[in-house]
Amino acid sequence: MRPMRSRHRVHVLACDVCGRLPHPRRARLTLAKLAAVFPVELALHALVVYYDPPYLLTVALLTISTTTLIIWVVEPSATRMLGAWLHGPELRSRDDVDRAPTLWRIRVRVDDRPGQLEALARHLARRGANILNVHVHQLESGVLNELVIAAPTGITPDALSSAVVHAGGSGVRIWPASAFALIDGQTKALSIATRVAADPDELPLAIAELLGARYLTPGTFTQRDLTFDGTTLVVPWQPDRPLIFVRADEPFTPAENARAHRLTDLARSVTRHG
Repeated sequence: MRPMRSRHRVHVLACDVCGRLPHPRRARLTLAKLAAVFPVELALHALVVYYDPPYLLTVALLTISTTTLIIWVVEPSATRMLGAWLHGPELRSRDDVDRAPTLWRIRVRVDDRPGQLEALARHLARRGANILNVHVHQLESGVLNELVIAAPTGITPDALSSAVVHAGGSGVRIWPASAFALIDGQTKALSIATRVAADPDELPLAIAELLGARYLTPGTFTQRDLTFDGTTLVVPWQPDRPLIFVRADEPFTPAENARAHRLTDLARSVTRHG
């Protein structure tokens, strides 16, 4: 049963397209082949020495038998039986990835009072989650905290939402996140501003990248496609051509609105003085 489990476990490394396993490391592959070939070579040479056939027949028998057995029997069998050992480093890397925490992005409204972030951190920690990044957006009443957290693989968005609500949060929204969410926001904004300063025509795509939104190009939508639940952002640009961005199920914050307008001011200034 153990070899069967090992072979089945190795199959998780197979390419989804061609079905092939990654090539084992050279040292491990060499040792596996030596371990498989040596007993066969020893047995064949012992038989030849014992029966002592003529010289040409000895050469022919050894050449044909060893080549056939090694290529068609020994090497494939050794690769299957020693698969878990041959691909040990890759399997350990795969296990590390499987055990890695899942990243989530959380937006939650909280009261603007001391200790609120500490309460969020404490309740999330009870679920095994760790806050990696925090952005605070000031609202007319309270604040909107945007968190990037790392949580155990098995934890669900509902469990995270429950922890945040127990910490005093409301209006909780949760999305899966990637490592890109941890990129320093100021550095990203400066890089995008540099791009706009060099070419103001990049403004629509620059804002879309900055906010993680989709730019609606003119003529590709109607008024009915626009919603007014905070997930549509209209930025004045040209008198007859505002820039419109949408982000499904994720309302734009006042701070994001301000960033888009400041980037537009930069593009106007460059155009005016260009």
